[in-house]
Amino acid sequence: MSKPLSIVWFRQDLRIHDNPALNAAAESGALLPIYILDHVNAAQWAMGGASRAWLHHSLSALNHSLDGRLLLFAGDARAIIGRLVEEQNVAAVFWNRCYEPWRIQRDRLIKEDLKGNSVDSRSFNASLLWEPWEVAKKDGSPYRVFTPFYQNGCRQASVPRQPLAPPAQRHYHDVEVGFAQSLQSLELLPAQRVWHENLCSHWEIGEHNASMQLEQFCAERIPDYKRARDFPAIDATSRLSPHLHFGEISPHQLWHRIEHLATQGSAEGPSHFLREIAWREFSYHLMYHFPQLPEANFNPKFDGFEWLNDSESLGVWQRGQTGFPIIDAGLRELWQTGYMHNRVRMIVASFLIKNLLIHWRCGAAWFWDCLVDADLASNSASWQWCAGSGADAAPYFRIFNPLLQSEKFDPQGDYLLRYCPELGGLPKRLRHQPWKASDEQLTQAGIKLGVDYPHPMIDLKVTRERALDRFKALAR
Repeated sequence: MSKPLSIVWFRQDLRIHDNPALNAAAESGALLPIYILDHVNAAQWAMGGASRAWLHHSLSALNHSLDGRLLLFAGDARAIIGRLVEEQNVAAVFWNRCYEPWRIQRDRLIKEDLKGNSVDSRSFNASLLWEPWEVAKKDGSPYRVFTPFYQNGCRQASVPRQPLAPPAQRHYHDVEVGFAQSLQSLELLPAQRVWHENLCSHWEIGEHNASMQLEQFCAERIPDYKRARDFPAIDATSRLSPHLHFGEISPHQLWHRIEHLATQGSAEGPSHFLREIAWREFSYHLMYHFPQLPEANFNPKFDGFEWLNDSESLGVWQRGQTGFPIIDAGLRELWQTGYMHNRVRMIVASFLIKNLLIHWRCGAAWFWDCLVDADLASNSASWQWCAGSGADAAPYFRIFNPLLQSEKFDPQGDYLLRYCPELGGLPKRLRHQPWKASDEQLTQAGIKLGVDYPHPMIDLKVTRERALDRFKALAR
């Protein structure tokens, strides 16, 4: 007798290790592995260009791990799954949960459809250590501040489960599915071939490479992580965020690998990294309980804030032509690599929101399009934190001074020169503030301000005071 057919629907879990849905489907019957690029239901939250380029290579790697059996589709996931169920006599559909509001609504409808057709459907947690509804205050309400969320909520919740081994055996369903698509036909790679090839050259994509990246991080960088992570010129961060976002590695794999190191010695690095994983959990906690987070101010006081609708200044910021080297280096790193160092993310966000008075949603949208680790929960929570409108937000008077930040965290200017090489002829102290160089120094460096490198687009002191005045009025 042939085995019943089970769809395993891959989403943000592009791996075969620690994949509960895959394991359950393999135990249930013959596998029909699928991935659906659902741009219909995603609407404004369809993936940006950098994420699509990553996804192309990640799907290729997953297909290899699945012995070339991964079927690809594009369109309305609800309609596609319904058609597969009808045409292929599917007995069950398995998937791992996602938590974006649009996905929750869509998945609920799909479950109702499947139930109506007497098809079993089961979903699992593979993307978070704790379900958003599992961590709550004593009165049952959701947390709004990170520290008690982590110390009182997460640390007192159940211990994260151990990672699962991949299924010992996988039996595939051999059948032609006429409306499946090729990877190339999904058109995930943008027309700007040079751009996406250069971007992807900075990464090794796929599950195997995610595991290798974790081991390299543990072997070389984790002991000094807490201190060194703030210095963008140092290769001190894990660079695991895109692998985690696309599910090439699971938070359970990260947690237990790092926690093991935390129990082996007194170094603060592992413990601090665990807090970073918990911040991601907090972001999902917020988005689940407050689904308006990606679009609306968490703190409604900010609804009346007078933002400047300045598309020209936004464009200058996006292109990394502000005249402030640490800002420009960060935005150029983003464009060239699909990534930005976390310390620099805070600096460029503060500059856009506080100095330019441009709405945080504009910055979040640019990051959404350009980041390979563009994650709706983390991106929304972090931009609102910087703006002061979010949960556990930075106080309104915290305005990063890009010059002081640059001198403190990139004292030699090495990070600046990586993305602003035109400043290389200047003395180190002037790389942070080229506008203070004398005409002779600029000539010797081969720099003409306004031609080879821009003049500062704003006065930091004036714009800081302007921001403080507006934010003070809001705080009253």
